Amino acid sequence: MNSISVRALLVRGMLAGLAAGALALVVAYFLGESQVDAAIALEAAHHHDHGGGEELVSRTMQATGGLATGILVFGVAVGGIAALVFCYALGRIGAFGPRATAALVAGAALLTVYVVPFLKYPANPPAVGDPGTIGRRTALFFLLVVLSVLLAVAAVILGRRLAPRLGNWNASIAGFAGFVLVIGVAYAFLPSFNEVGKDFPATLLWQFRLSTLAIQATLWAGFGLVFGYLAERLLEPGAGRPATGNSGVTSPAERAMR
Repeated sequence: MNSISVRALLVRGMLAGLAAGALALVVAYFLGESQVDAAIALEAAHHHDHGGGEELVSRTMQATGGLATGILVFGVAVGGIAALVFCYALGRIGAFGPRATAALVAGAALLTVYVVPFLKYPANPPAVGDPGTIGRRTALFFLLVVLSVLLAVAAVILGRRLAPRLGNWNASIAGFAGFVLVIGVAYAFLPSFNEVGKDFPATLLWQFRLSTLAIQATLWAGFGLVFGYLAERLLEPGAGRPATGNSGVTSPAERAMR
């Protein structure tokens, strides 16, 4: 794939990330912010006698401008990174077209970057967690993100090497099983944190955690759909049009897979 195509896909990936971020913002505002407000109110009720300084940033600004800036910037950034991954993956992970490759990249990103770390270190609302361990918890979360991504790459490489002997299906199962096995070992050896107070409502906790999962799922699903469409339009301009005969000319996507 030439540098012009990579540049064009990078731009489209960032645009798709922006669009996906806008979708995730809607979910975050209408689904997640109510859980945050409830947790803040609960925390304030438990610590009303401690007083406190004036807020540097109002809660209204946090729930609107701050939330929008964070999600949209994150969407653009991960969209660009995912587009570069797509450029490498197209034609190397199987005979998949641009839309299918974009969907696979988005699904793999959701699994490795969020779901795997989330299962070990789930998100907590305000009023949950010891402030003294937040640095350690954050470091371990990102360590698990890096480990998950590297293991996913290793699983793909293992699957490709086993494919000639086991077949594509069995090789894919073997690669995935190896990924799950090593992640399970990491779960067992990495420290856990149980800092949820006994008086914190379990329903609110899980509603908050499910809302964060819904935000990430919306972001990556939106990216996969939008970027897949844009990439197909770029790489296969005639996709979806009635065939007029075999001209013997290969498409950019076909050339990229060779």
